[in-house]
Parts: sequence; structure tokens; C-alpha cells
Amino acid sequence: AFAATAGKNSMTSDDKELASRLTALTRDLILIPTTDSRPVERERCFEFIQNHLEGLDGVHLTYHESNGYRSLVAGPLTSDAPGILLCGHIDVIEHPDPDSYHSTIRDGRIYGPGAGDMKGADAVMLDLFRTLHAQHPGISLGLALTSDEEIGGTDGVRFLIEEADLKAGIVIVPDGGSLNEVTIEEKGVLHLRVRRHGHSAHGARPWLGTNALELLLERIAALRSYFAENWPIDKSADHGHWYPTCSLNIVETPNESSNRIPSEASATLDIRFPPPHTVGAMLDNIGSILGADCYLEPLMTAEACHLDPDPLFCEITESVTGSPVKLIRAAGASDSRFFRKAGIPVNLSRPLVGNLHSEDEWINIDSMVTYYQICQRYIEQKLVIS
Repeated sequence: AFAATAGKNSMTSDDKELASRLTALTRDLILIPTTDSRPVERERCFEFIQNHLEGLDGVHLTYHESNGYRSLVAGPLTSDAPGILLCGHIDVIEHPDPDSYHSTIRDGRIYGPGAGDMKGADAVMLDLFRTLHAQHPGISLGLALTSDEEIGGTDGVRFLIEEADLKAGIVIVPDGGSLNEVTIEEKGVLHLRVRRHGHSAHGARPWLGTNALELLLERIAALRSYFAENWPIDKSADHGHWYPTCSLNIVETPNESSNRIPSEASATLDIRFPPPHTVGAMLDNIGSILGADCYLEPLMTAEACHLDPDPLFCEITESVTGSPVKLIRAAGASDSRFFRKAGIPVNLSRPLVGNLHSEDEWINIDSMVTYYQICQRYIEQKLVIS
């Protein structure tokens, strides 16, 4: 049952049946457009998941809510702190076409918005949770699903840990890495809005005004030059791009007329950084470069973190796949950072995925079966055999 599923020809009948279940469940989840702008659909998705989990002996389901974002926690009745917690999120990003939330199957992959991030992994966790609780009643295995990871996780995992007192021995988060790549470190994050004020005037008489947008862009250019001089982006690097980066993603003014000099302007930056840099140090440094006339508003922050994965998880991954495990460092961030802040180790890997956050996002079906088998063997060795 734990053979690597490199292709359909190597799959047993049990593997194929599992692949069919996971595929159907993933496609059902993709059909529900659980975006930030659709709270009703997020609720519908939780109802669907609840229907899938109800009826397990010795398992209780609990809902938590913070600022309109719901989370579902499932676990054994006998423990408030499961030995292992499976954790994921149901929310997906917005796409312009509201009819894009459906899936197709091509070349052994499920294509559709959220397939890889992370409806496919959710399907793996849901089926695995049901199966293990049915086979091993009372097993110390929990499940947490949140609905705000794509906008920062503040009302999801952070709320569950810091305010709902969620605990666990170790967490499996299938939201980073890859099948044979286990993430050991994640960069810190600083989403920052920068504002600059000026004085409006007619566009034909710029000498009468102070163009806030031009002044802001001058300072943003200086900041980007600072990053480029100190940490030039190496597009061919194979070291995980383990250096600070700065992306200018949004520029705005309140102007609705093309012949008006804007009196204010704002820009939104996405800054990532590895240790030993910290949020505080990055803010201080950025503030000194932008100058006192720029107002800085942090939108979301996270410190860089070491995930401390279990060596046994890596050993089992290598055993099941038949390929060496690569320990990697990630430029992106996940809800793992909240668990690490609470001192809880995290195993962070996932099935094979691609084109994340696009309409043709995909997840490889065979790798879902393999990842399921990795997690199943790991959980049983930690909680049943030991």
C-alpha cells in the first residue's frame, strides 16, 4: 500500500480506488468558489466538509470565528492537544471570470483554480483523517481548516493558536515544498503601504502644485535601487534566492481626472527577507531610505522562521517515493509561521503542483496518492506503532 506511485502502471487496485476518491473530492471542492469576496461560499464549503466528517465515532467538530472568517477544528474527544495536527485552508484567490471555478482532468492532473493551493491537499487530509479515525478509534490526530490564509492567516491559524488555544505535538501543513522537498525555513514577510502627501494643482500648471505621486515614486526608486545594489536578483540561482527582495505591486492616487496633480499617493510593497533580518530592522532601514515625508503602514508582517521538521517524516518520504529528500528554504510564507511562534514543529511538503494562483493551476493525481501514503505511514508510526 505504500509503494511509490510514479505512474498509473505502478498503482495497485487500492491505489487506483484512492486516486478516484481524492480526485472526486478535489473537484467537488474546486466547484465551491471560496474567495475572500464570497463569505457565503466559504460557509457552504465548510458545510460540505462537515458532511464529509460527521459520523466518526470519538471525533468532535468545533467551529471558531474571528472577524467573519470561520475555522473548523476536528479531533479526538479524549484530547485537546492531538499528537499530530493536519492543517490547511479552504480559501482561494480571486479570478476575474466568476465562471472559472471548475476543473478538468488532463495528463494525470486536475486543473482548476485552487487545485494546487490547496483543494487537492485538503482532499488528501480529509480522506486521511476519516480513514485513520475509522481504522484506529481514538487516534491522537486532529484537523484544522481555515478560510483566510491567502490574506495573511490572522483570523485563521493565528486566532486558533493565540486566542482559541489550539495545541499539537507536531503539524503537517501541505502548503509548500514539493513531494520530495521538505521546507526547513521560510522567509519573513513585510507587506507595506507607503503614503506621500503633496499639493494638488491643474496639470497645465505643475509649478503651482506638489505632485505626491512623483515624489513617492522617486523614493520608491531609491528603495528599489538599494535592494538591487545590496541583493541583486539572480534569476538562475539554485540557492533558493535566500536574500531580501522588494516588489512594487500597487500604486494608487485618488485622482479621477487626468489633468489634476495628485495631492496624495500610495504604493504597496511586498518585502521578503531571510534571517538574521527582522521585521523591526527592515522597517527601520526602509523608513530611513524613504525619508520622513513618507508614512509607512505595515499591512502584514511575519518573521522568518525555521520549521524544525521531523527527521522521521523525511525518512518515510524517501522510503515511499524511492527518491532522496531535499531540504529546502522557501521565499514564500505559510501558516506554518504561527505554529513555529508557538513552538510547534512543522512538516511542510505537498504533492506535485504547478501554475499556482492561475486559472490553469494543477495538481498531479498520482502524487496525491503518494503524499497520502507518506502521511499515513508517518502518522501510524508516530501514533499507533510507537
